[in-house]
Amino acid sequence: MINVSDLHVPHAPRSLIVTLYGAYGRFVPGPVPVAELIRLLAAVGVDAPSVRSSVSRLKRRGLLLPARTAAGAAGYELSAEAVQLLDDGDRRIYADAPPGDEGWVLAVFSVPESERQKRHVLRSRLAGLGFGTAAPGVWIAPARLYEETRHALGRLGLDGYVDFFRGEHLGYAPTARAVARWWDLDAIAAEHEAFLDRHAPVLRAWEKRADTPPEDAYRDYLLTLDSWRHLPYTDPGLPTALLPPDWPGARSAAVFRALHARLRGAGAVFAGVADDPGAEDGPGAEDGPGAENGTAVRGG
Repeated sequence: MINVSDLHVPHAPRSLIVTLYGAYGRFVPGPVPVAELIRLLAAVGVDAPSVRSSVSRLKRRGLLLPARTAAGAAGYELSAEAVQLLDDGDRRIYADAPPGDEGWVLAVFSVPESERQKRHVLRSRLAGLGFGTAAPGVWIAPARLYEETRHALGRLGLDGYVDFFRGEHLGYAPTARAVARWWDLDAIAAEHEAFLDRHAPVLRAWEKRADTPPEDAYRDYLLTLDSWRHLPYTDPGLPTALLPPDWPGARSAAVFRALHARLRGAGAVFAGVADDPGAEDGPGAEDGPGAENGTAVRGG
């Protein structure tokens, strides 16, 4: 069973492998050869032993399946669960600005005391999917997260403990004040600022270049995507009108989009993806471009 929390530790070898499959590997016909995984991960500073051990862990978690290429080389392909996870992540990672009036989804759960460990897992899963806490046992998120949450809890066998409701907030407190109570907005803003500190200089450097060498583009894109894809899970995409002034989320999203537009296509050349289906909008663009990682980024 896939534990999505393992997929959101930026720049750890396992996270980079998941990011690689989400960005490029799933568009390669057949499994990705082990030798190719080693080559592609070496470009972002991961040595061969770390690749092999991380692939083994992802295999044990049900994310990767061993397979042979048409030429008979050993490789790995995504499991059906992993494909669903990455598809869900696309809808976050590459998302447009959130709508302002979509309403909310509430998740209310009840777990018997004899199964209290599942209560902890439920809380951590909902938090990892971007839910805030409206009251004890009552979790809240933008309504568009319902389908992904249903998939995630179903994969973990937790769907029998949860009821979902959809609605609007009527008061008494103004919704913006309630949102600041339901989510730790300072912590979310700090993550956006950290992304900007790391990757805005990368964008500025690329803006000064006329060329886009494939290996350089691949390296910077994979590291950018690996940093970004967990952010849409920390930040569920709350309506701008409900957020503090000068919220950094729009700025960090603009940096990611600019790097995506500049680097992804050239990076696909280095990754060996001849016909890059996400060159303009990213994987899952038909779902409105993507989005966590995917938020994420998680799954992708």
